[in-house]
Amino acid sequence: MSQPRPRWGDYWALTKPRVVALIVFTAVIGMLLALQPGQPWPWPRLLAGTAGIWLAAASAAAINHLLDARIDEVMARTAARPLPTGALRPPQVLAFALALAVLAMAVLLLWVNAITAVLTFASLIGYAVVYTAWLKRATPQNIVIGGIAGAAPPLLGWAAVTGMQGAWDWAHALLLVLIVFVWTPPHFWALAIFRRADYARALVPMLPVTHGVHYTRWQILLYTVLLAVASVLPWVAHMSGLFYLFGALVLDAVFLWYAWRLLDPPDEWFAMRVFRYSITYLMALFGLLLLDHWLLPYLQPQGWLDWARIG
Repeated sequence: MSQPRPRWGDYWALTKPRVVALIVFTAVIGMLLALQPGQPWPWPRLLAGTAGIWLAAASAAAINHLLDARIDEVMARTAARPLPTGALRPPQVLAFALALAVLAMAVLLLWVNAITAVLTFASLIGYAVVYTAWLKRATPQNIVIGGIAGAAPPLLGWAAVTGMQGAWDWAHALLLVLIVFVWTPPHFWALAIFRRADYARALVPMLPVTHGVHYTRWQILLYTVLLAVASVLPWVAHMSGLFYLFGALVLDAVFLWYAWRLLDPPDEWFAMRVFRYSITYLMALFGLLLLDHWLLPYLQPQGWLDWARIG
């Protein structure tokens, strides 16, 4: 029987569009936070940085498909992916991933800057190789340790704009990285609780499988408390104002309620509600940072004149 001809939709599925969209979103927020009100926007660099980071994230996602093919076959959530279904073969996925990676590095080196290319490549290797090929199968702390690579996009975006020329660039960008890093465990562990049977069947040592659901629920609560602390650090560091602080506290209060309720959930689906809220939380939190940084200064009379200098 002949191999079915792959469709563009199969290759698109390799890029994990929804996951990569969140990655690119946080990277773009990093770019826009690195700019100052009244500063002309470097549109070519912003667009090239966005494209390069997207290409690198899509490449990492495709490599993840390749390395996780055995796991994907036995998990209900992933059994319909292109490799388990036979829509694509490993050589096709590898060639696609490498092409995306080469194109990403070319875009970042030619039209952005070297530091962004280096950091993006390190993030790609960290997620696609260190996490997927090793940590995911080696330790129940896989999400915590591997989260360093997954938390990098705001740093990549910041680097695309500034080139990381000073200590303040690193300090502010790493605050954003810290928020995503601490957000990652409660986000993924909530999903892992709901999908624990899948992970057990695939022999992936996720925390609910190795230490039990009760322990994992307490860990989610602990990391949510840490996240609430990390989320106010931009205000402490004078990176944002009271508008962001109040919004962050509201989002934190809701997340803490979800984490506390998860200790004694009303049903099995509640873990997925926590997982979905965590996505809303991160997008809203970064959106508040952006509004605080850009909108509020322009509410002043002089600020309306500054809009003319954008572009």
